[in-house]
Amino acid sequence: MKNPSPAQPASGPFISTRTPLSRRHFLRGTGVALSLPFLDAMLPRFARAAEAGSPLAPGAKPRRMVAVEHNLGFVPANFFPKTAGRDYALSPYLELIKEHRKEFTVITGTSLPNVVGSHPTEVAWLTGAPHPASGSFKNTISLDQVVAQQLGTLTRFPSLTLSINGNTGLSFTGGGVAIPPEQKAANVYRQLFVQGTPEEVEAQILKLETGRSILDTVTDQSKGLKRKLSTEDRERVDQFFTSVRSLEKNLEASQGWERTAKPVVDTPAPVDPASNGLLMEKEKVMFDIIRLAFQTDSTRAITLFVSGTSTPVIESKVGVAITEQYHGLSHHGKQPDKLSQLHAIDVQHFKNLNTFLDGLKASLEGGETLLDRTQVLFGSNFHDANSHLTTNLPIILAGGGFKHGQHLVFDTLNNYPLSNLHLSMLHRLGIMEKFFSSSNGTFRGLEMT
Repeated sequence: MKNPSPAQPASGPFISTRTPLSRRHFLRGTGVALSLPFLDAMLPRFARAAEAGSPLAPGAKPRRMVAVEHNLGFVPANFFPKTAGRDYALSPYLELIKEHRKEFTVITGTSLPNVVGSHPTEVAWLTGAPHPASGSFKNTISLDQVVAQQLGTLTRFPSLTLSINGNTGLSFTGGGVAIPPEQKAANVYRQLFVQGTPEEVEAQILKLETGRSILDTVTDQSKGLKRKLSTEDRERVDQFFTSVRSLEKNLEASQGWERTAKPVVDTPAPVDPASNGLLMEKEKVMFDIIRLAFQTDSTRAITLFVSGTSTPVIESKVGVAITEQYHGLSHHGKQPDKLSQLHAIDVQHFKNLNTFLDGLKASLEGGETLLDRTQVLFGSNFHDANSHLTTNLPIILAGGGFKHGQHLVFDTLNNYPLSNLHLSMLHRLGIMEKFFSSSNGTFRGLEMT
């Protein structure tokens, strides 16, 4: 199922043959009389798109990413394999996804440098911003939002931020501001597939037009301002108006999509479980929505935050009776009964992951599977929630066009930067950033197909 392309306005962001941006035109557009350094945007469109296999190139295959974080980790002894390489022996949890063995890489010995402080580290899993427990902490842009900035206008939704049992998510803007997550799969379904009436569509377009006119008014008011500013303030103003114009492009893109019919799917709208205790049912429904969003090419970047700390006593059937809240079980103190319950919960998470990978692999797109084109990052901000360890994180990367089928092992005490994996994921999407967060290069041992 493919989402149709929107009608493309003569000067809108979807016209790949538009003339390169000139410095003088750009400055008139922002209302600021200042010459600019040479920018990538001043190159011919196809010259930029052709670089490094960019997904913006003509005929480029869609590539996507989804990141799933469980904020209470998994029982480490059941997650990490005991041997390395391509002939490694599967751990008990990896046995549950063994049919996809050749399509995922499991990683030992990575963490995010200076991302310490117990539970607050969950918000830095996709940003790598240091010291999240500090009172002066300010987050930075998340991996998915870098993707949204670069690829967002190619799809109806630049990104989707989802959460289960949590009011926070994994997505943060360039300014480090949290993007509120959607917790109900039914609401996501309506946004993706339920077409509004003509009146509702036009009302939404009017809102978008009004938003853009406000931006124009703001930039008009900036004329002459820079002559009164210091060098440092002028730089800040430059950054501000660059962001403003980026937002304006997104508004223009949104207009095009508003007048484009939404994709039609033969899957009925999901019914959200009524209780937060039905955690596994909620997870299944969210995975189904993510698959549908990718099948219809409605977005290229999705995050899903699974909050165990906000989950009450789990009501889902997991093979044993659950007698305590998820968070309490994660602090098991090595008590056998608590460990048994926690293990049963982990097992169901991995069964749900296996079903999700099954669905991606069963969906075909241009002669490849959806799993071939979708990077699935799965893991936690905790090695062990019982001791609040935030080093040697449990990480799996599946699909997305890498040579998988291996267990990569790094120093479990002096960890390898997880941000290097984030950077490799960006490169696989054709986003050739030089670094991301605390990265010092692309991820060692992980090769593209």
